[in-house]
Amino acid sequence: MKNTLCLIMLLSLAASPQTLEELRAVKITNVDSDVLFSDAAIAEAMDYLASIGINTILAVVWNGHGADGVYTLYPSHVMDKLFGAPMHPAFPRARDPLKRLIIEAHRNGMEVLPWFEMGFSTSYSQNGGYILASFPAWALKNNQGQLCIKNGFDWMSAINPDIQNFILALTTEVIDTYDVDGVEYSDRIPAMPVEGGYDSTTVAIYRAEHNGALPPQNYRDSAWKRWRADKLTQFYRMARDSIKVRGKHYLVSSSPSVYPWSYDEYLQDSKTWLEQGIIDNLIPQLYRYNIEDYLFECDKTLGYYPADRRHLIYAGILLYLRGENYLITPQFLSQTIQANRDRNLHGEAFFFYQGLRLNNNQLGNHLRQKHYSQPAITPLRNGHIWRPKASVVNEDDMGVKTMGDWSVSDIAGFKPNILINKDARHYAEIQYTFSVAFSAWYDVFAYIVTGPKAATHAPYTLYSEHDSIMVTLNQTDYYGSGWQYLHTVYLSAGEHTVVKLSNLNIPFDQYTVADAMMIMLNRKKSPEVIITKVDTPNKLEEVVPGSLFLSQNYPNPFNATTRIFFTVPQPGWVKMNIFDIMGKHRAVLVDERKAPGVHSVRFDGSHFPSGSYFYRLQVNGLIQTKSLVIIQ
Repeated sequence: MKNTLCLIMLLSLAASPQTLEELRAVKITNVDSDVLFSDAAIAEAMDYLASIGINTILAVVWNGHGADGVYTLYPSHVMDKLFGAPMHPAFPRARDPLKRLIIEAHRNGMEVLPWFEMGFSTSYSQNGGYILASFPAWALKNNQGQLCIKNGFDWMSAINPDIQNFILALTTEVIDTYDVDGVEYSDRIPAMPVEGGYDSTTVAIYRAEHNGALPPQNYRDSAWKRWRADKLTQFYRMARDSIKVRGKHYLVSSSPSVYPWSYDEYLQDSKTWLEQGIIDNLIPQLYRYNIEDYLFECDKTLGYYPADRRHLIYAGILLYLRGENYLITPQFLSQTIQANRDRNLHGEAFFFYQGLRLNNNQLGNHLRQKHYSQPAITPLRNGHIWRPKASVVNEDDMGVKTMGDWSVSDIAGFKPNILINKDARHYAEIQYTFSVAFSAWYDVFAYIVTGPKAATHAPYTLYSEHDSIMVTLNQTDYYGSGWQYLHTVYLSAGEHTVVKLSNLNIPFDQYTVADAMMIMLNRKKSPEVIITKVDTPNKLEEVVPGSLFLSQNYPNPFNATTRIFFTVPQPGWVKMNIFDIMGKHRAVLVDERKAPGVHSVRFDGSHFPSGSYFYRLQVNGLIQTKSLVIIQ
């Protein structure tokens, strides 16, 4: 089946006795829906998916473009450096569809895992596309020395270390650039058609490990299959390490074809991946067209996996195929979900989004009414809420105070209109107060409706725990409509004025536009925050600190001052000290008893020479150390 340009897979995971946990998932394509080409369409799609109970999104970031080849669906420095192709050519370079999708999904409390759908395939073209044109030695070869093509897809060699490093570079680039929640690999990663493995690099590695012997010409030779499959597993283990070293909270998800067919045809050993804990969950593609075949495939697949790991397995369900004019019926959909629950599979991944919206949202509404009416948190988070919904304060809410001349405009804003100040000769401002549920780092966003007369340097003042910062935003930017990131600040629990927008220094011929503001938990900077339960679908009830945690100072590197946050799990005497790179003690930052919770300390390094230093936290015999850099 030829793949269309896909962007999103959504997930749905499972039930505990007290709190429902289910992985609920779907893929979204933009070929005929234009979902990704419009910020408004992305927002509407995420709003709808959240409304029907979806809680996790697998966003495709590595996808094909016909005969040309595969591209990233985000601006990639790796791709730009290697190929001069920073992003899929269908998108204007000024847009970042992945960033927009993450904002809208996290606003709705849904997790996002980037999905490397094309994996080690380069194109759907019979010639390898632009990637193999640039690096011919990367081509996977069959036993006749020809480019390995299977099911219409052209392949790179997944055993070639250079190619493995390339895929790892893309993977870590996304994690390092975006505040995502994990990574999704699927039926082409890690994978290799069983017919392949005869490229010069793979052969050289094999000979080095087999006393110079050549690989068998029979590509289905059992030992030859096992050697290549083990190399793919070795890559997956390396990929997991690269992901988890960046944060244990990043999930490693896999949605391969069904086992053992996936092993026999693509050398994907998902049984070993699950048994050895390389993957955090497994979503076999149980794509069938009737309930009898589905039940047969489901039972056969589950039989290959150990019983003590089956709680990590969720079902991949075929929802819609445009090319084959196939759409699952509501009855069959209900039958598959019931079959999953009967087998203790607490979640689904649907292929794909458009099927939910056909026939006036028939299938999506069916899920909401029949199966996903109760909110469910994502599994693998120890029963905690990993992505709480963002907090939004609209310009007409009670938490807003205005000064000066602001008028309501009938221009459509977030909900529903906007405020405009047209007279910059007289000072005006608007302040936004938030009820902050828990102490953590938050990304602050402004909702912008662009216009030709809007301010080109609208000044926003953001207030954090002890500091403030001014950020200017171009309100005329064509690609700036919707939620625009301002800055990341630390906020303690309670009522706080977080943002002030004014018309200070705005030219007289420009308007200052005010709309909704939003704060959203930044998980990169606050992985230690544990949200334990909710008493309503939208209200956080209890937050508890996790284990001892020492944050990276921010900003870093810094000039003059920086701030360090740390979490104390139990009452105790807390010490924090600064050392230079020679180990010499240079300063005491904390030396006192602290209560459990999140604390911070400000470090003034203005009297220290430029260079690297270490700060060490000691609490009740536990020690954590990080480095910082001073630039004078």
